[in-house]
Amino acid sequence: MNGTPTRILLADDHELVRRGLRTLLGSQPGWVVCGEASDGRTAVEMSRKLLPDIVVMDLSMPELNGFEAIRQILANQPKVEVLALSMHDSQQMVNEALDAGAHGYVLKSDAGSDLVAAVEALRRQRYFFSARLGASASNLEKIDSRRSRRRPKAPGALTTREREILQLLAEGCTNKLVASRLGISVKTAETHRARIMRKLKMDSVAAVVRYAVRNGVIVA
Repeated sequence: MNGTPTRILLADDHELVRRGLRTLLGSQPGWVVCGEASDGRTAVEMSRKLLPDIVVMDLSMPELNGFEAIRQILANQPKVEVLALSMHDSQQMVNEALDAGAHGYVLKSDAGSDLVAAVEALRRQRYFFSARLGASASNLEKIDSRRSRRRPKAPGALTTREREILQLLAEGCTNKLVASRLGISVKTAETHRARIMRKLKMDSVAAVVRYAVRNGVIVA
């Protein structure tokens, strides 16, 4: 990043939030907001096309949740630095974001005071966590002093496509709508749905929604 602008991709489903983030980060010398995404799937596509240095990712996103979007972005571009942004301050959420491959975690309520420092830390390949998340998270930087990355992990034994369909089902999409969103046939969507139910040992959409929330596939 030396000598060239730091390219930042913003991913948040609220336009006002993105506007605030863009104003804050775009005012920093040498930083450029190269794109904005309002859902997780678009964030993955834009990251592939725009090749940002840093992605600021809201964890609660439609289409494809932030955890899965982070996994897919890093699968395509392992050198990208990803900062998770969330209103949730639970250690479980922090751990899930790290397992997905995030390198920092900032609470939305602290973004005004922490965001610039967080992006600067990631530019220097350091972890960053909002102070209110506690010392246990902050100490990860010491543990990771050699910058050995966590490998992104997927929940359960579901494939990437199955996790995408799981999110859409949890968001209330029918098989027909799932097929339309993903560009597959209704029959293929039905097959994936049956396979997901079988793998998770579930027999109702309500059970799928509970699983999705509990495992960070979607954020309630």
